Amino acid sequence: MNPLPWDGKWHAWRLDREVFKNTWNSGIGAQQSGGRWNPPGRRVIYASADPSTAILEVAAHAGFDMLDRVPHVLTRFEVLDSDLIKIVQPEDVPNPNWLTPSQPSPNQQHFADELLAEHPFVLIPSAVSDHSWNLLVSCDIAADKFQLVSQERFGLDTRLVK
Repeated sequence: MNPLPWDGKWHAWRLDREVFKNTWNSGIGAQQSGGRWNPPGRRVIYASADPSTAILEVAAHAGFDMLDRVPHVLTRFEVLDSDLIKIVQPEDVPNPNWLTPSQPSPNQQHFADELLAEHPFVLIPSAVSDHSWNLLVSCDIAADKFQLVSQERFGLDTRLVK
């Protein structure tokens, strides 16, 4: 794993379709359909510790072609108190296969759901890159503990589209 990113402030990144730029912090998508680390019902913001991983996470699900055709926004936000971040190291995850690209199991979702009920932020290894981190934000308990830093139009390098 790469060392945790830290520049005195803790920033996280996400990539959203431009039409959803104003609801980037709602967690509604994860609430409706669930995700790798949450069952349906819990509002969770999925973000990454760096912009490259945020882009790869979206591309893994939607493809680079969609990132080239549909306008997107790259959002950066700041966690106001880094002591509120629960860090989950690879060895803390009960099943190492949970950190590989695969369908999440109900046990995997339950594992993180318990963490998200207790911690406003959970930093966990990314499944798209063994050397990257994702940040899960529990919307129910993190509401005033993070803030928007910037949003910018995203442009995909067209060499990635074949």
